[in-house]
Amino acid sequence: MDALDPVVLARLQFAANVTFHILFPTISIAMGWFLLFFKTRFVATGEQHWMDAYQFWIKIFALTFALGVVSGITMSFQFGTNWPGFMNTVGNVAGPLLAYEVLTAFFLEATFLGIMLFGRGRVSEGVHTLATWLVALGTTASAFWILALNSWMHTPAGYEMINGQAHVTSWFEVIFNPSFPYRMTHMLLASGLTGSFLLAGISAYRWLKKDRARDVMAALRTGVFVAAALIPVQILVGDMHGLNTLHYQPAKLAAMEGIWETQQGVPAVLFAIPDQATQSNKYEIAIPKLASFYLTHDWNGEVKGINDFADHPPVGPVFWAFRIMVGVGLLMLAVSWFASYELKVKNTLSNRTAMVLVAMTFAGWVALVSGWYVTEIGRQPWLVYGVLTTAQAASHVPAGNIALSLAMYLTLYAALLSAYVSVVFYLAKKAVGGGEEPHADVKGLSHV
Repeated sequence: MDALDPVVLARLQFAANVTFHILFPTISIAMGWFLLFFKTRFVATGEQHWMDAYQFWIKIFALTFALGVVSGITMSFQFGTNWPGFMNTVGNVAGPLLAYEVLTAFFLEATFLGIMLFGRGRVSEGVHTLATWLVALGTTASAFWILALNSWMHTPAGYEMINGQAHVTSWFEVIFNPSFPYRMTHMLLASGLTGSFLLAGISAYRWLKKDRARDVMAALRTGVFVAAALIPVQILVGDMHGLNTLHYQPAKLAAMEGIWETQQGVPAVLFAIPDQATQSNKYEIAIPKLASFYLTHDWNGEVKGINDFADHPPVGPVFWAFRIMVGVGLLMLAVSWFASYELKVKNTLSNRTAMVLVAMTFAGWVALVSGWYVTEIGRQPWLVYGVLTTAQAASHVPAGNIALSLAMYLTLYAALLSAYVSVVFYLAKKAVGGGEEPHADVKGLSHV
């Protein structure tokens, strides 16, 4: 594949935009609900530390929300510049879904975000809490519409093709297409885990700076305990999503598992270097028959291999992205459970555990992006599975123009991402209040 092929460059540019954009809504979705939790705890108990936690984390939420909006705008431009065939072919489906996202979600968030940020003391406590709830609802509604469209692109339903264009026959089938329930649940849990580790990591950073105030400990416990509860559920939902993929996108599943030939009693490949040229795995380490068992619930179940499909994704990127996602997920499970044990049994963290939490502040991003690459690269060569290929949707923009804008995007995104991470830790450093955790409050915080 020619690296200067305009289709390849357009794919790289869109991938760069999506990769950067998805980082921020993922945090916004989870953080909206965490802020609502802090606010409702304050209203219910009257304890100031819940409001202190709210006031600190709303700054990070506002910064995240702003970057999500800006990066989303640049992404939408590319539908017209780099991928005109997408809207020409499936615009009757994609256009309304994107419009619904703006009308029902973005306007809701934008309208009540101002009250949430600046309205406390100017409106009643109840109205301010309602604004927080509506903003959290808006972030989730936005995910609903975007994932409905993305899921439809993977498992299209409720449409018919007339003169080369998709026309909706059932909006219910379009929205609730076969992969949507799994993809939506998987994504919301990924958002919750990303937000939880951000919450725990920044709070652990303040803890290491000797800030043991009640709001810090409340946020720390919330992040750790929510992560510990969500990760087993995510593993279960991920397995269900995998079975759905096996049914509707078997070529992607074969690439994820590194299965080249159709066979029974398929081993689970733990490590290998997939070789596209020889259509085999080098240096393979595998557990016999395990893949057949968790994919078909039969130790000798048959699974189709990559070579059975005329159109299949590049194996290496999908294979490795899947293992990075799973590996980071298992690490998140171990760290969250161990930190929960220390907070529950010992009522404190060890310095080593706190440092691990700080190091994993943005671990959710790594798992998220890896999973997104599995999903999107695994769909190739299709843009809309079975309907429209990536090459058919691409524009005729010269490769040089795309390369120049790609370089500009990458430079800008690297700078913005570095600035975001720096500002988040700067806010945490500025918020450090010092002092030890009040011993009398430890037991009271254990219910968080």
